[in-house]
Amino acid sequence: MRQDATQGENTLWQAIRNKQLGGLKFKRQFPLENCILDFVCLEARLIIELDGCQHSSSNADIKRDLHFARLRFRTLRFWNDEVTNNLDGVCSHILREALNE
Repeated sequence: MRQDATQGENTLWQAIRNKQLGGLKFKRQFPLENCILDFVCLEARLIIELDGCQHSSSNADIKRDLHFARLRFRTLRFWNDEVTNNLDGVCSHILREALNE
């Protein structure tokens, strides 16, 4: 588990914690299937990953997303600066995806 969250992770966590987003319960830095997920809503089977430039076109991320898709999880990926610059838009997108189970 990482101790040093990015600014984007901290910003998003403040917006989605304590069931603030549509009453959905999100967990942070959640271990699942030998991975640490940035955020997950188990009831909606929705994983949220925040990425920096090191994840651009990452084959490992593609494989990981496919693995979780086989387990019936959907993964949303956002850039850290996208959260910082457009938090409302990111939260709206997450809520739409979570409610379109």
